[in-house]
Amino acid sequence: MDEKILEIEDLVVEYKTERATVHALNGVDLSLSKGESLGLVGESGAGKTTTALSILNLLPEASAVIKSGDIRYHGKSVFRMNDKELQSMRGGKISMIFQNPLTALNPVFTVGEQIAVVLRVHQGMSRKAASERAKELLEMVGIAGYRIKDYPHQFSGGMRQRVGIAAGLACNPEVLIADEPTTALDVTIQAQILELMKELQTKYDTSLLMITHNLGIISELCQKVAVMYAGRIIEYGTVREVFKHPMHPYTAGLLNALPKLEGPRERLVAIPGRVADPQDLPDGCRFHPRCEGCQARCKEEIPPMVRVNDDHYVACFGAKEGI
Repeated sequence: MDEKILEIEDLVVEYKTERATVHALNGVDLSLSKGESLGLVGESGAGKTTTALSILNLLPEASAVIKSGDIRYHGKSVFRMNDKELQSMRGGKISMIFQNPLTALNPVFTVGEQIAVVLRVHQGMSRKAASERAKELLEMVGIAGYRIKDYPHQFSGGMRQRVGIAAGLACNPEVLIADEPTTALDVTIQAQILELMKELQTKYDTSLLMITHNLGIISELCQKVAVMYAGRIIEYGTVREVFKHPMHPYTAGLLNALPKLEGPRERLVAIPGRVADPQDLPDGCRFHPRCEGCQARCKEEIPPMVRVNDDHYVACFGAKEGI
């Protein structure tokens, strides 16, 4: 678990358009060790998907600008890899299950062909062997094997998502990035997919970056969690420590918004205000307009990440006061 496979250092990414500049990532620091499972959680627009796309160097060239920082895979910058190195890494060593299966699948190829091509490129399988393995993978995610000859438009949204998951798991990657992989799935298939990911980690010592809004999935599948807000990591640590003793008011707000299964029915506690606009971020702590414990310095200074203990880090001026 001490071997760092993936390191993100002070990553700043902007999207330039004719109308505005979107500050997507504002100094992200993360690392992923061999066999480790890390959950990345936060509201929509926090920068989770941009982080994932940056790892694979898949940011749109027309609009995305990497202002500073670096991402290293086994010590080598992904931004300095040539086309051959990137092709080898994508799908073979680092695989991603994309959030939107409708745009992730090519409409002119059958789903079997799209899974098989991953196996042929990265594992050198013959066309016949790859097709057989594609059939097995489809059955593994709950789709009848005979449907390998069907096209994406012949599947529902949830079934397309399962096809994407099958393609992501095809080569038993060293790092699996799962961007909201179970959002469109019913609870039965969701449980099967999560169990499949657990088996993959155990059998192949796979590292997992799980991006989700579902804190239940994080607690079940991940060892560590990073809470993201307005393009920054604001709290990080083991799942047990962060969920039991949240130190940032945003993390506490997310946990308080969860419905309780026991006791009397109560109204859920909502986080006040709106998510920070990435086109017009507030000065100082990005969360201060929504924070009930806001101090004067919160409006002027960005709080640094400080160590609470060996298993817990937080970026909040009020954390030492027991928030």
